[in-house]
Amino acid sequence: MLSKQNKSISFGVWFQYVYKPEKEWRAYFQKYKNSGINNYFIQGNPSQLKKIIIITKGMEINIHAWVWALNRPNDEVAMNNLDWYSVNREGQNSYDFRPYVDYYQWLSPFSQGAREHIKNNIKEFSKLHGLVSVHLDYVRYCDVILPIALQPKYYLVQKDEMPQYDFGYHKEARREYKKIYNVDPIKIEDPQRDNNWFKFRLEALTSLVNQLVEIAHKNGTKLSAAVFPFPEMSRRMVRQDWSSWNLDIVCPMNYHHFYNEGLDWIKSSVEQGIKEIGTQVEYYSGLFVGSLPPVELKEAIKKSINGGATGVNFFSIKNLTEEHLKIIKSV
Repeated sequence: MLSKQNKSISFGVWFQYVYKPEKEWRAYFQKYKNSGINNYFIQGNPSQLKKIIIITKGMEINIHAWVWALNRPNDEVAMNNLDWYSVNREGQNSYDFRPYVDYYQWLSPFSQGAREHIKNNIKEFSKLHGLVSVHLDYVRYCDVILPIALQPKYYLVQKDEMPQYDFGYHKEARREYKKIYNVDPIKIEDPQRDNNWFKFRLEALTSLVNQLVEIAHKNGTKLSAAVFPFPEMSRRMVRQDWSSWNLDIVCPMNYHHFYNEGLDWIKSSVEQGIKEIGTQVEYYSGLFVGSLPPVELKEAIKKSINGGATGVNFFSIKNLTEEHLKIIKSV
């Protein structure tokens, strides 16, 4: 049974912008709106998002700009500033050494140049009149620990933090940390158990996100973010302390199959997240549609709502079948 609060539940989807004539766009959005989906998290440039906002005016749907924050593959400005990239414990930067996959090209939250570049990027999107939120993705460090179900894909068993995947050793981070604690973090004997070094990296990212919130709010736009499932896991796996961020909307990616978990885990994840952030922030539970047959999708939506979510997001629109849409509409 769904809780009584389901009356106010909103549904959303993530997808990438592709060119369509205006008439096709209207039909496209109408199709998904008819199933109850009213939030659209779209990856595209500001000009493309502006077109979408104009086309959908009057349709009573919400457009969000889906922006990759710290992972910036093929970012031409960043590629001309290699000192902006994040550095691992072995001294490799994330442009020259791309962990796990080629598109992992991480900027460092300690680099002042990288921070300004990210802030300018977010500022440009936040000025779009009619945009509901700038939606941050990859707003974290590289995965120091991969989800358990993904590790075999890379022939890894990550019981401990491996140096090549342990990022945050940018020269500016090392210099600032040494000023405070009188030790170069690269020389810490057991970095994964050093609480000061752990918190230092969390706070660098938190300060950046909260500056981005201020930029968005100044331009009349909300800030939302796709984050790892719940704060305790997120802090440990990707140094992402999202319960300390001043977000308007949080979208935890409750992709249960990444962690070899069943559907009950989704409800538990939602509850843990809301316990830390309270009810002041809108919580949209992210579901991975490709791993959910229609019957299981309905159950996953129920688990999210009964865990306290105010919305549910689906990744991604291309995986939503007609049967999935019937389930969403029925809820």
